[in-house]
Amino acid sequence: MAVKIRLQRHGKKNFAFFHIVVADTRAPRDGRYIEQIGSYNPNTNPATITLNFDRALAWLKVGAQPSLVCRRILSYEGVLLRNHLDGGVAKGALTQEAADKKFNDWKAQHDAKIDAKVNGLRNEAVAKHNAAIAEEAKVNAAREEAIAKRAAELAAAKAAEAEAAAQSEAPAEEA
Repeated sequence: MAVKIRLQRHGKKNFAFFHIVVADTRAPRDGRYIEQIGSYNPNTNPATITLNFDRALAWLKVGAQPSLVCRRILSYEGVLLRNHLDGGVAKGALTQEAADKKFNDWKAQHDAKIDAKVNGLRNEAVAKHNAAIAEEAKVNAAREEAIAKRAAELAAAKAAEAEAAAQSEAPAEEA
């Protein structure tokens, strides 16, 4: 029986999310599976991935073959690197301590890169929000200026009207 690590589609049209499952290759895409080891939501930025690292590694060690997208997800999470390093330890190419050090260094660098992306997206959103507020303030100031100008014109017109009425009443009183 061939076992694959693959995605199982859920969600609605144009807004899918996926479960990462271990399934028999003969089972349908959204059908029966052996074990669910995580989920993948590509609708967020960056994509949200939850993965049971130990179970994914255990399935890789017993020969489960990941699909192309699952291979990318497992690589992104470091499962494939860990499997590669453990293979090197088994062959005697490196010690367990050296493998752990390599993996921990990679994981720290990877986490820093993800944090930098999230912070960059957050800062970009804040900058965009502040620019929108500044633009709105500029539009509001122009609007207030136009209203004040119109009010001054109306006041001047009323004053001229009142002055004209006062001048027309003055000769009528003399007559």
